[in-house]
Amino acid sequence: MEALQSMEQFEQLKGEERTIFMFTASWCPDCTVIEPILPRLEVDYPEYTFVSVDRDQFIDLCGELNIFGIPSFVAFNEGNEVGRFVSKDRKTQADIEAFINGINV
Repeated sequence: MEALQSMEQFEQLKGEERTIFMFTASWCPDCTVIEPILPRLEVDYPEYTFVSVDRDQFIDLCGELNIFGIPSFVAFNEGNEVGRFVSKDRKTQADIEAFINGINV
């Protein structure tokens, strides 16, 4: 999964079609739990671009998007937010797949 490098890159990717940002941190145990399933999600959902966002590196962005728990997912399509799976709760593969399947693009 590609890692976000800058706010400029965020703005560019947000404006493209079907981008899902995953907010995470290296110290987050729940993020570590889902890490092994992420490559499979990229294979199963090739219509989406998945981007990892380090919460500590982009804390201001997290505040702007009201991301207060990780791991969390926010989907954009052509600049518009089209889906949000944001909470402090641990997420399972089934939870994440249900979120992706529920995105209306």
